[in-house]
Amino acid sequence: MKKIDKNNPLESLEHWEDDVLQRYPDPETPKKQEEEFRDYQNSERVDTVREFYKLNHQHQTYDFVNKKEEEFLKFDKKEMSLWEAVDFLNTLVDDSDPDIDLDQLQHLLQTSEAIRADGHPDWFVLTGFLHDVGKVLCLFGEPQWAVVGDTFPVGCKFSDKIVYPEFFETNTDSNNERYNNKYGVYKENCGLDNVKMSWGHDEYLYQIMKDYLPEPALYMIRYHSFYAQHRENAYDHLMSDHDHKMFEWVKKFNPYDLYSKAPVPPDAKALKPYYEDLVAKFLPEKLKF
Repeated sequence: MKKIDKNNPLESLEHWEDDVLQRYPDPETPKKQEEEFRDYQNSERVDTVREFYKLNHQHQTYDFVNKKEEEFLKFDKKEMSLWEAVDFLNTLVDDSDPDIDLDQLQHLLQTSEAIRADGHPDWFVLTGFLHDVGKVLCLFGEPQWAVVGDTFPVGCKFSDKIVYPEFFETNTDSNNERYNNKYGVYKENCGLDNVKMSWGHDEYLYQIMKDYLPEPALYMIRYHSFYAQHRENAYDHLMSDHDHKMFEWVKKFNPYDLYSKAPVPPDAKALKPYYEDLVAKFLPEKLKF
């Protein structure tokens, strides 16, 4: 068995995505037999996901998030159009998935085309198309555990509903009296806009897009990996009534992200004119990353 890189254990972002699919299966689909899941021939996939979350939970502290916001929310890494960002992201092509060989553009198109097929508004379709573009953080030198993974609030007690909660034992905030209680630095029902989330592609892309898209789209982008809330309701005590209303959009978006993958790639060339017009309708020619 191949040795796991302890500093950056996921060989592919697909390891995390496959783990999410198995933890949150489609409730409307009959349970798959074990042999129907992707066959990694008893590889270390489960171990790499555990190692990923061990690092994620150890290092995602309140101070770490502040540091990353200071570093990346200057948006001084690269200036690109959305299309250039997608091309840039395509250097993250997965070469370890035994069943589906899709680059990032194809995953984005599968998500957005499923949304379009169901007749949702154009801003919803665009959200599906760009929701993972924040993963360009990997190409700016960030390890996967600081880019992908389930997200959660920092600055308050970590919920036992978060995946692998035992790994928070090594997080220094767990022993900090300021942070290790129910509300931490926050107040009851203060609203998620006042809550710092663990650092990753969701928050990064939200900050890039917050002046351009409707509020429901921004909630989808910012909280689509916040499974401890939209699947477990673990942070109701921090959410406002408005957050609960907006999370109906997050829950509506989530199945398109998780369950739209298919082995037949979309025809990107044929679809590009539609998406060029859609992107131009909402976004400026250049974005700062």
